[in-house]
Amino acid sequence: MDQIINNPSTVFFGIALAVGMSVAACVWLLSKVIADVPLEDREFKDPPPVGFRLLWWPIQLVSHFISPLINEARWNKVASSLIRAGLEFCLTPGQFTASRWVGAVVVALFMCLVLSILPFASIGPTTYVYTSLFAGVFGWIYPAIWLSERITARKKELLKTLPFVLDLVTLCVEAGLNIQGAMAQAVAKGPHGVLRDEFMRVLRDIRAGKQRADSLRRMTARLREPGVTSFVTAVIQAEAMGMSLGPVLRAQADQRRSERFLRAEKAAMEAPIKMLFPLIVFIFPCTFIVLFFPIVIKFMASGF
Repeated sequence: MDQIINNPSTVFFGIALAVGMSVAACVWLLSKVIADVPLEDREFKDPPPVGFRLLWWPIQLVSHFISPLINEARWNKVASSLIRAGLEFCLTPGQFTASRWVGAVVVALFMCLVLSILPFASIGPTTYVYTSLFAGVFGWIYPAIWLSERITARKKELLKTLPFVLDLVTLCVEAGLNIQGAMAQAVAKGPHGVLRDEFMRVLRDIRAGKQRADSLRRMTARLREPGVTSFVTAVIQAEAMGMSLGPVLRAQADQRRSERFLRAEKAAMEAPIKMLFPLIVFIFPCTFIVLFFPIVIKFMASGF
C-alpha cells in the first residue's frame, strides 16, 4: 500500500480517474436535465427576435425551470409589456425573464474573457469580480430597456400613421362600404405598420366568429392608445345607436390630425431647451477658446 501511495504515476492516475468520473457524472446529469425539457411547438408562433434566436437553447432551458417560480402579478405585467411590444406570439413571460438571466451570465462571461486576453499583467481577482458584476447587471437590464424602446417605437409609429389610416377608412365608409370592408381596404391599401397589423388581426378575429365590437375592444386593450380607444368607442356607439359612420369617422380623423400637429409644435418648442445643455457644455467652451486664445497669446508675448 505504501508503495502504491508513494508512486507518483499511481497518484496521478487516481486523480485523473476521479476527475474523469466527476466530469462524466456532471455530463450525465446535465444531459438528463436537458432531456426533461419538452420541445416547444412553434408551428403557429412568430420567430423570436435575432438576439433571442442566438441564445434560444439556454433561454428555453432556463425558462422551463423558472416559469413556475414567477408569481402571477409579475407574469401578467411581463405579458402586458410583450403584448404592447407586439411579441405575444414570439415570447412567453417565462422566456423573456429567462433571457434576462441568460443575458446576465453571457455578458459577465464575455467580459471575463475580454479581460483574460487583454495584454495587462496586473489584473487581479477583484477586477474580475467587479467587472463580472457590472457586466451581469448590464446583461440583466438590457432586455428590459430593449423592450421599453420597442414599445415606444411602436407607439410613435402608431401615432404617425393613425390619421392617414382613419382618413382612408372614412373615405371607404363614405363611398358605401361598412366598417369591416373599410378596414379591409385600409389593410390592402394602407401603409405597413402597427395599425395595419392590428386591423388584420381584427379582421381575422371577425372571420373566426367573434363579434366586431369585441374584436375592436381587444385591439384597444392591446394598443392602449387614447386615439385608438376614442376611435373604437365612437364606432361602437354609432353602430349601437344607428348613426351614420361617415361624419363620426371624419371627426375622429380630424381630431387625430390636429393632435399630430400639436405634438409636432410641442416637439419644436422643446428643441431649444434640449439644445441648451450641449450648447453650454460643448459649443460655448470651444467658441471661447477660439476667440480668446490669440488675445491670451498676445498678452503673454507683451509681458503680462
